[in-house]
Amino acid sequence: MFKKSFAYTVFWPRLRRNRLAMLGGTVVLMLFVISLLAPWLSPYHPSTINAWEVLQPPTCQHWFGTDELGRDVLARVLFGARISLKVGFVAVGIAVLLGMTVGLLAGYYGGWLDTLLMRLVDIMLCFPSFFLILAVIAFLQPSIWIIMAVIGLTGWMGVARLVRAEVLTIREMEYILAARCIGCSDLRIITRHILPNALSPVLVAATLGVAGAILTESALSFLGIGVQPPTPSWGNILTSGKDYIEFAWWLSLFPGLAILITVLSYNLLGEGIRDALDPRTIR
Repeated sequence: MFKKSFAYTVFWPRLRRNRLAMLGGTVVLMLFVISLLAPWLSPYHPSTINAWEVLQPPTCQHWFGTDELGRDVLARVLFGARISLKVGFVAVGIAVLLGMTVGLLAGYYGGWLDTLLMRLVDIMLCFPSFFLILAVIAFLQPSIWIIMAVIGLTGWMGVARLVRAEVLTIREMEYILAARCIGCSDLRIITRHILPNALSPVLVAATLGVAGAILTESALSFLGIGVQPPTPSWGNILTSGKDYIEFAWWLSLFPGLAILITVLSYNLLGEGIRDALDPRTIR
């Protein structure tokens, strides 16, 4: 399993030397804190309508301006961060849990089970994930929980392949054979010896997957089949902004920047984690 000595002497020093990864991690941490403190950071409620301040440009009173209903855009962006991060973490959690289970079973037992599960993965990969999500949501009532579940249930295949590849290598190592010789059960071998050593690619895939899930949720909300108003989401803020983009540029600029910065930060952090865990580059 991952030992403390590796984390302290190899992983963290290597990650810390990667300035872009540290920048991405810092931004991710700040976004997490901002989403938690949104009710206290925002002077307005995101759903409060003010007919006297419709489509006001950014001012000292409304830093990000107001929308077509007079709602404060800054408040909606801050609360929208909660939705986007929640979707990202829960959807990726579902995908990682399902992918790890499939990958562990296929890689450890092999044989017909491996063949069956990998053919299922191949079939799932034949369908473009975004269009598969659109097809599923078209038959269901759009809600944040449905979106999180659908994104998670259509994004586990890559994790399954990564975990299977790691397990195929780990199961042939001597300490796994020793564990079998002393009578350890399959469940103990998988959970105590194989799973901890197969987590490196999962950690990278999960970090990058959060960015993908946030993008998917934003795209669905932008198309009107994701998070429904009045619940603020970066995607549905962009939807309202596209009708006023010629004279209310702030409605598209600020949620667009929020999506850009968040996705870029997760990608930088994920790339940094991958480089730090790569044994071929450890010196």
